Amino acid sequence: MKALAARRHDRRAPVVLLLLALLLTGGLYAVLAPTSADAVPAAAGADDVAAGEKLFQANCATCHGPSAGGTEDAPSLIGVGAAAVDFQVGTGRMPMQMNGPQALAKPVQFDDEQISQLAAYVASLGAGPAIPTDEMVDPSKGDVANGMALFRTNCAMCHNAVGAGGALSQGKFAPNLWETTPRHLYEAMQTGPQSMPVFNDATITPEEKRDIIAFIDEQGDVSPGGLDLGALGPVSEGLWAWVVGLGLLIGLSVWIGAKSS
Repeated sequence: MKALAARRHDRRAPVVLLLLALLLTGGLYAVLAPTSADAVPAAAGADDVAAGEKLFQANCATCHGPSAGGTEDAPSLIGVGAAAVDFQVGTGRMPMQMNGPQALAKPVQFDDEQISQLAAYVASLGAGPAIPTDEMVDPSKGDVANGMALFRTNCAMCHNAVGAGGALSQGKFAPNLWETTPRHLYEAMQTGPQSMPVFNDATITPEEKRDIIAFIDEQGDVSPGGLDLGALGPVSEGLWAWVVGLGLLIGLSVWIGAKSS
């Protein structure tokens, strides 16, 4: 027992314990950490990744760098995941048409197969959010009432209470969401494009994201009250009341006064 205690108090014991702890930590990380293979979409193969790399070098490398590590003009794409590529390229925001406060949506430059290939290549560079399944973005399976509460808590301060969009600072703006597809809405929440924060699954669960999509899906219909004035709320309604309503009252008063004299 005395010999065992002496070894335990040897001055080299802390070094040995530290090495063992580092070895154990490294082993656990190697087993549990996501790899680049985990980041590639399940349907993507080596051919898709190779084709995506060619598309990237021809269309994206000028800004993002030949290895997608980023440049002074554009961020690194390593670790952004397939969802970010599907959103940015699938909405036409990328490739960017011109420099400005933010990338604008425009006609899509690639077909669905090419977008999938680009997404597969970027996903192979590092683990990141994957493209959601059809079930995850199906508005018919969402809770509209819960989606409304979540949207007005997390999104309305920028996108307006019904998703009509609104102005931000420094020439930026939150876009109208009514024409955005459910998949792209989900991906925007996942990846936080431009000024938008990232709402990961710990902040807003996948089911709650689907509820928000269901609420937005209900907002694009014709306004039941008639003229919606852009659905911008009390600003446009107040402007209408002051300029048109008050203007008519003043005009009517002048006409009555002229008739009575």
